[in-house]
This record gives sequence, C-alpha cells and structure tokens, in this order.
Amino acid sequence: MRHLGIGELARQVGMRPSALRYYESVGLLPPAERAAGRRVYPAGTVRRLALIKMAQRAGFTLAEIRGLLDGDAGRGATRQWRALAESKLPELDRFIEQTQILRDAVAECLACGCMNFEKCALLSAEGPGS
Repeated sequence: MRHLGIGELARQVGMRPSALRYYESVGLLPPAERAAGRRVYPAGTVRRLALIKMAQRAGFTLAEIRGLLDGDAGRGATRQWRALAESKLPELDRFIEQTQILRDAVAECLACGCMNFEKCALLSAEGPGS
C-alpha cells in the first residue's frame, strides 16, 4: 500500500499540513501511521479529503461530516447520507434565496448610479419614490 507524507498529501489536496493535523485531531481523518517519526497517510486519504471538501462546500458542518464518515460503509451509511442530504436541502434553498435577494439589491444599487449614499433613494428610510 502506497503512503504519502503529510507534506505531499497537503500539496495534493491543496491544504496546509496543520489543517490535516487538525482534521486528524477532530476525527475526520484516522490517526496517521508513523514512518521514521513522521506522519504518513494511505494514498486513499486523498479521496476522503475530497469528500470532506465537497461536503464543506455544500454547507455541512465538520461534526455532520464526521458523523457521515464514522458510519459504516454499507447500506446504513447510504441511508445516513441520504437523510442528512435531504435535511440540508431546505437550508441550501434558503441560502440561495437570501443570496439572490442580496444579488438583486446590489444590482439595483448599481443601476441607481447615484453613488451617493447620503442622498440615495434606495437607502433612505422611506425607500425609493418617497
């Protein structure tokens, strides 16, 4: 089995070695083996870290990710992933809606063109057209 030193693993996944040590300390990565006193990880750790990064981008917390990774690799883990993903979708939908509202507000502000915050009708307490 091929192993990667912590520095090589960090380079491959675009992370700092300190982040890998942190992930190990909070249980996202299994304890590293030691070779000549240095941390080494199985090459498959690259895939595990890709999954962690994807889950983070989707809005999962580290605790949620750890719960998924701690589960067995069988059908139970698939059901657990499905349940967690289904519960996350409404949260992501709310985030998308809020982000769209912010995007529209910025676009409206740019369209106004006044660039004077003190006199802008969009920013006044009464709103536009008052």
